Amino acid sequence: MNWIKRPGWPGHLLALAAGALTPLALSPFNLWPVELLSIALFYLGLRALSPKAALLRGWCYGFGLFVAGTSWVYVSIHDYGSASAPLAAFLTFGFVAGLGLFFALPAWLWARWLRRDEAPLADALAFAALWVAQEAFRGWFLTGFPWLYAGYSQLEGPLAGLAPVGGVWLLSFCLALSAVLLANLRRMRVRPLFFAMGLVLLATPWVAGQALKGHDWTTAAGAPLKVAAMQGNIAQDMKWDPEQLHAQLNLYRDMSFTSQPADLIVWPETAVPILKEFAEGYLTVMGRFAEDRKSALITGVPIRQDNERGQKRYYNGIVVVGEGEGTYLKQKLVPFGEYVPLQEVLRGLIAFFDLPMSDFARGSSEQPLLEAKGYKIAPYICYEVVYPEFAAGLAAQSQLLLTISNDAWFGTSIGPLQHLQMAQMRALEAGRWMIRATNNGVTVLIDPFGQIREELPQFKRATLYGEVEPREGLTPYLRWRAWPLIILCGLLFGWSLLANRMAKMV
Repeated sequence: MNWIKRPGWPGHLLALAAGALTPLALSPFNLWPVELLSIALFYLGLRALSPKAALLRGWCYGFGLFVAGTSWVYVSIHDYGSASAPLAAFLTFGFVAGLGLFFALPAWLWARWLRRDEAPLADALAFAALWVAQEAFRGWFLTGFPWLYAGYSQLEGPLAGLAPVGGVWLLSFCLALSAVLLANLRRMRVRPLFFAMGLVLLATPWVAGQALKGHDWTTAAGAPLKVAAMQGNIAQDMKWDPEQLHAQLNLYRDMSFTSQPADLIVWPETAVPILKEFAEGYLTVMGRFAEDRKSALITGVPIRQDNERGQKRYYNGIVVVGEGEGTYLKQKLVPFGEYVPLQEVLRGLIAFFDLPMSDFARGSSEQPLLEAKGYKIAPYICYEVVYPEFAAGLAAQSQLLLTISNDAWFGTSIGPLQHLQMAQMRALEAGRWMIRATNNGVTVLIDPFGQIREELPQFKRATLYGEVEPREGLTPYLRWRAWPLIILCGLLFGWSLLANRMAKMV
C-alpha cells in the first residue's frame, strides 16, 4: 500500500475515492465510521508529497466528495432549470470541480508549511486544526457552501454530546484528530510516552461525547405549544405558475380551516407565492381566523420594500399573523436560486439563470426575531439553517427555532435528507426545539437533542401535529460560539509553523 503515499495517478484516484466515501457517513446512510476512514486515507495520501503534488491530490479528494455528495445539483439544473442533460452535466462538473479547490489549497498548505513527519502526535493536532479551518473557510468564502461537513456524521454517533459544547466544527475537529491518530498509531509506538499520550488524546473526545449525550443544557421556558405544520406538496413546475395561484392559496387556507386546534400554524417557504402587498387581504382573513382560534400563523411570502437607499427590492420573507407579530427577510441567499452572481453576463444564457424569484436582495443583519404566543422564535429560511455560526447568533436570542423550506428543487435525491440532518444539528447545538415546515418534505418536529419526534413522509400532502416546548438558557456553544476552537486551532498552527522553522535551522 506504499503507492498510496507516492505521487501519481494511483494515489490521486484513491484520494478521489476516499472523498466519495464521505456521503455514506451522512444522511440518509449514516455509516459514521466511514468518515474516519475517508479522512485517514486523505491524510496518508498527503504524507510524502511535495506541495505541488499535494495540491492536485487535495483537489481530487474534494472533487470526489462533492461529485458524490451534491449530485442533486444536476437535478436542480436539469429537471427544474430546463437545461439539457449534457449542459446540466457540464455545469454540475464545473460546480464540483470548483468546490474541489477548497481541499486543494489546504493540502498545499499542509505539505508546504504544517506537516511534521518527525512528530506524529503534533502532526495529528495540526491536521485536525487545518481540517476545521477548511470547513470554516468553505462556509464563508463567496457567501459560503457549508455542506457535507464531517461533523454531521456524528448526529447519531458517539460524539454527538459534544455538539452543544463546540458545535459541528468541534465534532469535525475530533473526527479529523481521531482519524490521523489511528493512522499514526504504528509510528507512535516507538516512543512509549507519546504513544500513551496519543491513546489518551484519541479516547478523550469519544468518552466525553458519550458521557454528555442526552445532557440537558437548557430548561423549559413555558408550557408546551401545539403545532400544526402544513405540507402542501406542490410540484415545483406549478409553484410560480400564475394560473395555479388561487389553487395554492385555497389549498393552505382549507388545510388550516380543517386542521386541529393549534397554538402555532406553520406554512412552508413561499407558501403564499405572490408579493405580500398583493396578498394583504388574504393574510388579513387568515390572521382573523388565527386570532379566533387563539393561534399564530407563520408563513413564507415574498416581500417588496424599500432598502436603506430607497430602492425597491425583493426579499424572501416570513410573516406572522394572528396571535403574534414580526416580519423576517432572508439574509443568506442561494446562489443562482435566489440571486445570480455576475447576472449581467449570465442572465438570458439558459433558463436556469432566469428562474422565478431569482432576484432577491439580502435582508438586514439587524432584524428582530419573530414573536408568537409570547415567545421569541429564531427564523431560518431554507439554506440559512446550514450556517452554524449564523444560526447560533439567532438561536441565542430565542426560545424556539423555526425553519421553512421548499426542497422540491432537490427532486427525489439525497439533498433533502442532508438538509434535514443539518437542521437537526442546529437544534442539538442550541438545545432548543425546532419546527421544520417544508413544501414536499421532510416536515418534522425536532427536540433539543437533535432527534425527530414527529415526521411527515416526503411527497405527501398532509398536516403534521405535535408539541414543542419553549426553552431558555444557553448551551456552551451558543454562549462562546466557535471562539475557543478558533483560538485552539490558531495556537496549533503557530506551534507547527514555529517547530518546522526551528527544525530547518538545526
